[in-house]
Amino acid sequence: MPATPPGRREAQTRDTTPRRWRRGVLGALVILGWLAIAGIGGPTMGKLSQVSTNDASAFLPASAESVRASEKLRELDDSGALPALVTVLDAEAQKAAFGGAPPAGPPGAAYAAQIVGKVTVDGTPLTELLAANQPSLALPANDGSGVLLIIPLDSSKMAQLIDGEKTYLEATVAALRAQVPDATGAQTVHVTGPAGYATDLGAAFGGIDGLLLLVTLGVVLLILLVVYRSVILPFLVLFSSVTGLALAGLIVYLLAKADIIVLNGQSQGILSILVIGAATDYSLLLVSRYREELEKHDRPFDAIKAAWRACVEPIAASAGTVIAGLLCLLLSDLNSNRGLGPVGAIGIVASVAVSLTFLPALLMLGRWVFWPRISHAGEHRAESHGVWTRIAGSVERNPRRIWITVGAVLIAFCFAVPTFKAEGTADADVFLTKVDAVDGQRALQEHFDAGAADPLRVVIAADKAPELVDKLGGTNGVASATVGQGQTDDGRTEVVVVPTDPDKAQQLVEPVRDVAHAVDRDALVGGDPAVKYDTKETSQQDLRIIIPIVLTVVLVILMMLLRAVVAPLMLIVATVVSFGTALGVSALLFNHVFDFPGSDPAVPLIGFIFLVALGVDYSIFLMTRAREEVGRLGPRAGVTRALTVTGGVITSAGVVLAATFGTLAVIPLLFLAQLAFVVAFGVLLDTLIVRTLLVPALAIDAGRFTWWPSKLSHRTPAQDAAPEERELVDR
Repeated sequence: MPATPPGRREAQTRDTTPRRWRRGVLGALVILGWLAIAGIGGPTMGKLSQVSTNDASAFLPASAESVRASEKLRELDDSGALPALVTVLDAEAQKAAFGGAPPAGPPGAAYAAQIVGKVTVDGTPLTELLAANQPSLALPANDGSGVLLIIPLDSSKMAQLIDGEKTYLEATVAALRAQVPDATGAQTVHVTGPAGYATDLGAAFGGIDGLLLLVTLGVVLLILLVVYRSVILPFLVLFSSVTGLALAGLIVYLLAKADIIVLNGQSQGILSILVIGAATDYSLLLVSRYREELEKHDRPFDAIKAAWRACVEPIAASAGTVIAGLLCLLLSDLNSNRGLGPVGAIGIVASVAVSLTFLPALLMLGRWVFWPRISHAGEHRAESHGVWTRIAGSVERNPRRIWITVGAVLIAFCFAVPTFKAEGTADADVFLTKVDAVDGQRALQEHFDAGAADPLRVVIAADKAPELVDKLGGTNGVASATVGQGQTDDGRTEVVVVPTDPDKAQQLVEPVRDVAHAVDRDALVGGDPAVKYDTKETSQQDLRIIIPIVLTVVLVILMMLLRAVVAPLMLIVATVVSFGTALGVSALLFNHVFDFPGSDPAVPLIGFIFLVALGVDYSIFLMTRAREEVGRLGPRAGVTRALTVTGGVITSAGVVLAATFGTLAVIPLLFLAQLAFVVAFGVLLDTLIVRTLLVPALAIDAGRFTWWPSKLSHRTPAQDAAPEERELVDR
């Protein structure tokens, strides 16, 4: 390229000086604007737990029978009690409570009141925090080994904050665990039941605000340092991603506080890793193209402008598929899934916004951000792309053999999908680490009548309650059925059904409902086992409805992006097979290696949404570049070239996203650990196998037909380019 004469260069400098000044001011305003967002939104991330709920019954639709039963049961008991079950394993305590006599009511109640009277919560007597008109009770152990205290806490008071830091529930459970041993003289005391589980679950989710984010940022920073081999750039990319998270957190907090969306601990954790992972992925794509453009342009602004134009379409399409997939969760009958839809969509919008505005403004600071590997205009490094040249060459030479072999292996693992156990788990199986509520539950099952602590509760017409009790007496799995106290204004009462085996209480829901509905067609069966049963049934219904809709929406987006029909169909089929493989492998490992007791019913659906929406991203990045290259080199060489030049950056993006989802495993909850594995494994499978081998092999083997009916499906002048011409284009 001939050099620009000095006089003309000076004229160009004078002409562009005002323009450069305007660009500099605009860039500074963008940076300052995002810094303001980070300053305002950052602190709200720590407040998200204040506007979230982890009550399983709140996740079900109002039409669910267990939810309607709960509404009626509140009419029978409007005390708003949240039971704390305290297992006191000490034979002397049982003697003190009952004197070795049968469990008469007054002695046990007197003992319970005595113990409760000795407990204080941050200076407040526990007696002031109990539900109105609900006495504390004591029940003896079946084997004479201790006492079960049933303490009805006031749920409205438990939700209040103490000094703006912890709730009364946390403080009350902590006080019971610390003070009851001294009050009873027992060495082994556990607090379980709804209050104990809610506290321990909140403590586990508490790691989302600190530990999860810290581990995620550390893992991503390490990967970026390896990928960029730069000192400054990884921190700019990570800072950009965290700023996007601040924006997402601010919006989600305001919407949840206004009761517009439902937020729970699971959605809160997924939001953090989704924004960090997606924003970093988009940044990797933009920075990779920016580095290429820096070798062609003298000014960083021109380079970032060219890179932005090249990346905006695939980034927007990628984000569009994820957002569309997530918003399909609004069709779910589970409020938890329905809440995750907009929460995740907000996170993706924030990721795109920060990656296409804040990061480009930071990159315009100069080439020095790449130090010590600074790219200069006119260098045109002849990069061989290392291993990706060899992989792409192998795929080009043997496309049919590769896609048939890879496809057969993936489909083989799909046959294990039916063994994935998604019927739900017992409360004690939710935690992956030792927690007091689980220890208390086990003590309850071993020493006390555990079924009585977690029964099925049937709301039925009072005059038909005796008939129901009589018929349930002959039902398999029912230990007892008794009529409760009181009636509603419309003449309905409660029948308490105690299962013989608490672990199989869910299996009783359907037969009890059959009997209850036969006696009274308006009968409602509720209780915690019924809530879990309805959650499982609703999740299975969601799978049947949402999966076809998500696939259709993503297919339409791909058709608009690639302006073709066949290529999008290839990507959808490949992505579905990839999801089936990921779920099949997960089933084999969960059942036979990790020995998990089962999984949350929502795992398959949430895993599907993320793997289809996120997994297809990497094929989008590949095929949008392939579409660009096919127009120059033809269908075979174009796909090969696209695989060669995008292999490194897409693999890096896949590793980042898999690593961010993998960090969910630091939260010791079964649901998040399983979701972490399914999504992380599935993303790596998509990145390393599906996008690297299956999709390009299919596209090469199908040739021009891949791009039907677009113009690319017709013969192009460059299709039969000679090898030396292709090498020239590569350079």
